[in-house]
Amino acid sequence: MEWDIRREPRRWSRDEMSSRLALTPEHFEVFDGEMLFTEQDRVNLLGVVLEQVGIDAALRLAPKELWREALDAYERDSNGRG
Repeated sequence: MEWDIRREPRRWSRDEMSSRLALTPEHFEVFDGEMLFTEQDRVNLLGVVLEQVGIDAALRLAPKELWREALDAYERDSNGRG
């Protein structure tokens, strides 16, 4: 999936609608403390939500130091490919 996550919320086009909705679960299940069945299902749901609410909304959910740590780790792990 090629995500179009922006800082601000955005609406999906008619062309995007069916592919995005196909990634959302029919219902939420929790098993052994984890929502949904696979990591990929959870990442897909996160992508769908981030497109709809914008990344700025996500930033307000955790301390900025945590975001900086995650970005630093991402840059180290990607060796400049990020």
